Amino acid sequence: MTYTCRNCKRTFTSELELELHRDGCSDEQLFCELCGERFPERTATTDGWRFSCPNDDCDGEGLEEDLHSVSDVLLVEQ
Repeated sequence: MTYTCRNCKRTFTSELELELHRDGCSDEQLFCELCGERFPERTATTDGWRFSCPNDDCDGEGLEEDLHSVSDVLLVEQ
């Protein structure tokens, strides 16, 4: 069985490898609660401290306020 990272689509042979990879995956995706847009985390910040939605028509700001990690909102099949 293979395990695939939802963010960067890399595959791994064990669930442990996938979990270790996801801790540092640079393609982590964020989801804006206000506009519904999904985007890479790196596009939502310039300094690593303040985050805002990169959509010019949206005022979404703040991790866990308006912006959430996609992995936190995706349903996992059991």
